[in-house]
Amino acid sequence: MGSTSTSSPPHVVIFPFMAQGHTLPLLDLSKALASRGTRVTIITTPANAPFILSKNSTHPTISLSIIPFPEVEELPEGCENVNRLPSPDLFVPFINATKLLQQPFEDVLKELCDSDSTIPICVISDMFLPWTVDSCCLFDIPRIVFSGMGVLPTVIERNVSLHVPCISSLLHSEPINLPSVPFPLNKTDFPDHFAWRGDEKHPMLPIISEIEQAEHNSWGYVVNSFEELEGDHVAAFENHIETKAWLVGPLLLHDQSKQDLMNSGSKDVDQKQFSPYIKWLDQKMEGVGPGNVIYVAFGSQSYMTDSQMEEIALGLEMAGQPFIWVVRSRTWVPPVGWEDRVKERGLAIRDWVDQRGILEHPAIGGFLTHCGWNSVLEGLSMGVPLLAWPMGAEQGLNARYTAMGLKAGLMVLQERDAKDDPMTVQRNVICDSVKELMRGDQGKKARERAQELGRKARQAVEKGGSSDKKLDELIECLTLKTRIQGRPADPKG
Repeated sequence: MGSTSTSSPPHVVIFPFMAQGHTLPLLDLSKALASRGTRVTIITTPANAPFILSKNSTHPTISLSIIPFPEVEELPEGCENVNRLPSPDLFVPFINATKLLQQPFEDVLKELCDSDSTIPICVISDMFLPWTVDSCCLFDIPRIVFSGMGVLPTVIERNVSLHVPCISSLLHSEPINLPSVPFPLNKTDFPDHFAWRGDEKHPMLPIISEIEQAEHNSWGYVVNSFEELEGDHVAAFENHIETKAWLVGPLLLHDQSKQDLMNSGSKDVDQKQFSPYIKWLDQKMEGVGPGNVIYVAFGSQSYMTDSQMEEIALGLEMAGQPFIWVVRSRTWVPPVGWEDRVKERGLAIRDWVDQRGILEHPAIGGFLTHCGWNSVLEGLSMGVPLLAWPMGAEQGLNARYTAMGLKAGLMVLQERDAKDDPMTVQRNVICDSVKELMRGDQGKKARERAQELGRKARQAVEKGGSSDKKLDELIECLTLKTRIQGRPADPKG
């Protein structure tokens, strides 16, 4: 492998996992790197390319390298993204299918390394692509891990994984006490964790093992968070992952102009003209004023029964608060007369929406969310308090962290049945929760705290802010420090 030409701009390869929630922050990172003069190549597959192109078409230093997605018997034909899986049971076969991308990926790396001007200074790949570390080693390229989780939720999960037998014996309602975690936890905050770790034959176990081993063999870790939010937990995080972490978020804010950041929620003329929901929010601004609409969305992979959807609909109606609700269900039909009854103050949308555009609109005053980490950061970055209703994965940790640790939100009370399974959340609970967030004393305090964190988030990505400096430091460490056989110096050394 040749040496990188001193006259060429640094070149970074980014390989997102094929799920929208994993892809979006890495596209934001691509744009942040490109704005610093770094050349970026994004690896993706044919079906995922149009979405990525739609987000990066205006950046001439960002290019796509498209590799074929393998045909495997377990997956539907043409299914190249987790969001298109017909069942969550196919998640493991999907991850295993991505391993067949290794050879095409290495072909791309070989082509790049054959020219001094295109040798990558690193590959940033998603945690669910652990095999990329082996490919990077073949070409002496540092691999940097990207995870869609926050620092503290990751630390908590890793701590809990060390005590699975002990914690598994606890009832769901019994508290889990962990050092340096300033809020209570219980088993309901880890719905997938104990299902995976508690079953020696669970198919996710070898995948988790591969992910953790690949982390240990990687050069570094980039995290979509910022020092002012989670800096106190970075040392514990680095102790678990055994490499250096770079907090460079919130990544979504890097791509916004300073004017956009200072004018919370203003949208450009084209978006106002062509987005019906933005025009609807504009009308609500004129009618009920700023901060009076609650935004309701549960991510692209959450599943709800039709009966739960009906309770949400009726709960929102009972609350009497203006709302905009993204409905993902393909089977749910609204109760008879519901749409007519709420049409003056409620908007239900079944199409894809620009969630960030909605959250930054000044009419929005609250966010009922599943608490995926992207949604947490998007809400807090815009100064919007959260009403937390976790559905799975690490969302329970994010919810408690936001509501009890950061005090920037409230939690929806979820009762459990005799088998400790979550019960349908009733309309009166949804109604009371929405009213408290939007009009209650607790909601007012959460809103003030969210707005404070939003200011800190914007400061972090501005010139000279903590995340701005970390991103510059990462590029400098990869490009300018002493290299040994073409590799950057150890970031800890």
